[in-house]
Amino acid sequence: MFARQFRVKSNTAIKGSDRRKLRADVSAAFPSLTADELSELIPSKEDLNVVKIYAHKGDALTLYVLHKNPLFFEREKRLYPTVYVLWRHPALLPTFRTWPPVLEKLIGGADLMLPGVVAPSSGLPNVKRGDCCSVTLVNSGAPVAVGNAASSGEEMHNSGMKGRGVCVLHAYMDHLWAFGDKSGPPSYPDAEGGGQEANEEDYEVEDTLDEAERCEEEEEEERREEEEQEQQLPGETVKDHPCSGIEGLSLAEQEEQRADEEEEADQEEQKMPQEAMDALLLRCFLHALKRKVKKSELPLLTSTFLRNHMFSCCPSGKQLDIKRSSYKKLSKFLQAMQKQHNLVRVKELTKGVESIVEVDWNNQELRYFKVPEEANDGAPLAQDGGEAEPPYHPPEITALFSVSARLEPLFLVANKRKGTILQPAEVRHIVTEYVKKNELVDENNKNYVTVDPTLCDCLLEKSEYQEVQSLKWDDLFGRALGKMTECYEVAFPGRAPIRKKGHMEPIDVSVASRGSNKKVTLIKNLDAYGLDPAAVGAALQRRVQASSVLQAVPGSKDKVLVQIQGNQIHQVGHLLTDYYQIPRKYIQGLEKAPKSGKKK
Repeated sequence: MFARQFRVKSNTAIKGSDRRKLRADVSAAFPSLTADELSELIPSKEDLNVVKIYAHKGDALTLYVLHKNPLFFEREKRLYPTVYVLWRHPALLPTFRTWPPVLEKLIGGADLMLPGVVAPSSGLPNVKRGDCCSVTLVNSGAPVAVGNAASSGEEMHNSGMKGRGVCVLHAYMDHLWAFGDKSGPPSYPDAEGGGQEANEEDYEVEDTLDEAERCEEEEEEERREEEEQEQQLPGETVKDHPCSGIEGLSLAEQEEQRADEEEEADQEEQKMPQEAMDALLLRCFLHALKRKVKKSELPLLTSTFLRNHMFSCCPSGKQLDIKRSSYKKLSKFLQAMQKQHNLVRVKELTKGVESIVEVDWNNQELRYFKVPEEANDGAPLAQDGGEAEPPYHPPEITALFSVSARLEPLFLVANKRKGTILQPAEVRHIVTEYVKKNELVDENNKNYVTVDPTLCDCLLEKSEYQEVQSLKWDDLFGRALGKMTECYEVAFPGRAPIRKKGHMEPIDVSVASRGSNKKVTLIKNLDAYGLDPAAVGAALQRRVQASSVLQAVPGSKDKVLVQIQGNQIHQVGHLLTDYYQIPRKYIQGLEKAPKSGKKK
């Protein structure tokens, strides 16, 4: 499950009530833990995070992380310990033993096959199908994998030790292990080590590896077929796990070799020649001048120009970093644009603060610069070198009304009972037909409708019974809709519409104070519109170059909000309305954006 990279959806601090619930769930799932051991695993006062992730196949999982090490992962409402927990409590789960060369296959995503299981003198563990169990290696008592028993212990014995033994979910050196501090397993004595004098060939290790390889090949074929039929998850980085050369190495040597390989790969990815960064700077500079900056904005602070204009022009999959260019500083880059290219004129209007005061719009280099067709100013960039997210399509939101008990007599003419959901046009049509059928249109003034006993009971207040004899058409329709139960329908592309009572809650954008004079912008209710809060936070972070975090919404279990430094309501509004195409009426708080103008 963790043989390939997963995608983090949210990372929030656990609440007190959830911490108590987790402690109760762990105690119920692993009753062998004492109260002291439970308190040590899930302490009351130390930081414990809840990390929600998507596995490479799209499975939604929850991790519980303490001191940067994942302790448990939750899959289909069931808790599983990680190797970090099992190294502290190796007897927590029933254990199957296998030979060290099999570890390579387990890391690559293969399951533990029964021919590779080394049965102890006491026999196989007494497990049932689906029971959580661990895997250890011969001559080492430290668990190296966690999974579910593919069959009961009796069925394994009756099958002649053929077929699948443990469906492995997590193994040492996979990506879940790499999410922690990447520490190695401790040295535990093997309980059966004294009696294991036989050579590995006596246990048909070669046959074991062959069967594991066949299993791994079958799973790899299934993965390829799935990848051809389904789109990759947004922001996911998929790459095969390097596990070559593990056979014959100790666990410590395997860890060291893997760490070296990852470090070399990271260094290669991070290398970008200064020439390439200089070219990217110039491209973003020209793009921003041609498409972003208006004459009315001048003079324009250089820091604002970089943050609001140049960063948004950076192509997908690349990152603009002046420190990795030959200029090192924005001021030196702009001086070069002024002296060598004659594109702009930069002046220090306030001491220590530079502004772009003039742009040469007739400059040949600027006039003949062609904006790349692939440029999408508002699109969030790909994360971690992965593919860009698929285009977002906003949901279609339709206001609906449900027939209430009071209005049921009025709608019986159309066979509409209490609870029937109608569109506003249907309500108007049914009311109109009722008026025409009962000849209630005022003969002297056709703009009015005579109120009969049914309309009186359905639409009028008790104080109006004796006073109101007729109603205008608009008033009639307005009263009818006002007496009905408000509903709405949300339809996402490619999904069945969802109907709910009440009204669609808008995306709430607000500004809060942190500390003495610090402002942060909070964005709530993105999930209701199909927006990933993590993706929106990352897009805003790139736009304004300010830090953003996800936090749990107070009073709710699953909802999170985006918090970003500063009053960024203006940029939030542009992102939601221009790129995500959310109608402005469904965004609350945009009027709190700071007013533009010169400070006196």
